[in-house]
Amino acid sequence: MSNRLDGRVIAITGAGRGIGAATATALTREGARVAIGDIDLDIAKATAERIGGETLALPLDVTSPESVKDFMDTVESTLGPIDVYINNAGVMPLATLLGEDDTVIDRIFAINTLAVIHGTREAARRMLPRGRGHIVNVASTAGKAGVAGSATYCASKAAVVQYTEGAYAELHDQGLEFTVVMPGITRTELTDGVEDMPGFRAITPESVAEAITEAVVKPRFEVYVPKSARTILNVTRLLPFGAGQWMAKRMGVDHVFLDALERPERTAYETRAKGGAL
Repeated sequence: MSNRLDGRVIAITGAGRGIGAATATALTREGARVAIGDIDLDIAKATAERIGGETLALPLDVTSPESVKDFMDTVESTLGPIDVYINNAGVMPLATLLGEDDTVIDRIFAINTLAVIHGTREAARRMLPRGRGHIVNVASTAGKAGVAGSATYCASKAAVVQYTEGAYAELHDQGLEFTVVMPGITRTELTDGVEDMPGFRAITPESVAEAITEAVVKPRFEVYVPKSARTILNVTRLLPFGAGQWMAKRMGVDHVFLDALERPERTAYETRAKGGAL
C-alpha cells in the first residue's frame, strides 16, 4: 500500500461495480478511507469486503437529493469530513433517436446529469467552510462528440462537462478543485455488446481508476482515458464539420452503438439500466 492519500476520506457513487469499484480499489491502495455508495447494497457490501480495510458500503439512490445527503452524512459521521467526492454513477441504455422511450430519456438525465448537479452542490456545501475539497465528475468522451444510437447519453455527459467547468469557474478560487473524467469505451457491463472502434480501442476500468487516482493525487481539470482521446477529439472539432464527420465515420461512430442494439449479450444490462439497480 502506498501512502500518497493516507487518511483522505473519499466517497464514490455507483461504486459497487465497474469503474467505481475499480476506483475504490485503487484509492484504498493509496491509503484513502473510501466509502462506496450504490443502490444495490449487496453488491456494494461485496465490493467493500473484497477491497478490505476501512472501506464502507452504504445505500445510495443518486436520483434522490435526500439520499445523497444521507449518504454524505453517514460518510462524515463514520470516516470524517469528505475530502474528495466522486460522482461516478451512470447508465447508458442505447436506442435510436425515435425509438427511445420518454421514461428512459428522463432516467438517463436523472442519473447522469441531475445526480451530478445535486452531488456537486451538496459536496461543495460541506467543503467550502473548510476552504478545501475536490469534486470529481465522471463524464465520457461521448460528452465531447455525438454518437449515433446514444444521442441522449451523449447530451447527458456533455452537460456534465459544461457543468463542471462552470463549477470550477465559480468555486476554484474559494479552494475547491474540480476534475471531469472522460473515459472512452470501457469494458464494463455498460458497454456489453459494443465492439472496438478503429483507432479507439476499448480500455479497462482499472485504467480509468488509475487516471482518476492520479488526478486526485495531483489535481487537474480534464482527464481523458486513454490520453490519445484528447488529440482525436480536439482534431475532429478543429476540422470543418463535414470533415470531422467523415473522420468519425471512418472510426465507426456512425454505427458502433447501433450495431450493439440487438446483440443478446447486451440484454441484461439494458434491462437493468432502464429501471433496475444502477
